[in-house]
Amino acid sequence: MSNMSAEEKKYKRFITIVSIVIPLAVAALFGVKIPNVEPLTFLPPIYASINGLTAVLLVASVVAIKKGNRKLHEQLNTTAIICSALFLVMYVAYHMTSDSTKFGGEGVIKYIYLFILLTHIVLSIIVIPFVLITFMRARLGKFAEHKKIAKITFPLWLYVAVSGVVVYLMISPYYV
Repeated sequence: MSNMSAEEKKYKRFITIVSIVIPLAVAALFGVKIPNVEPLTFLPPIYASINGLTAVLLVASVVAIKKGNRKLHEQLNTTAIICSALFLVMYVAYHMTSDSTKFGGEGVIKYIYLFILLTHIVLSIIVIPFVLITFMRARLGKFAEHKKIAKITFPLWLYVAVSGVVVYLMISPYYV
């Protein structure tokens, strides 16, 4: 039986709810089109850039903690979480006002694109609880447990951030 604190139980409940609600809300909102609204076609390069910034923040965060700068590490990770949330809001807003863009490449490149897109989508869902649990463990001062899960969270989150940029770069020639 675990001796979880009330605060930790509260965090875990929050993490469970958020990890379920975000993918369901995104999936539901993805199918909603706001009528008579100008498509927000300027958003994809912005949210792709935010994904790129998230990747840079994550790498800088690892460098900061390896140099023993815990405060900077915490600030960089908090900023990366904010960037990921901003990405999500812009991504949903774009898809609620614009039709999805079809990838126009053919042959092997199409399969590479689809593989990167599929792994990006699946891992973007999987990474949510990892990010939140990693963050929670640091907030609770459970640094040994934080470090252990961060070794899984970092590469997953970095892949999601970088693959988001790659997906954008691959599909951008096909935006109308």
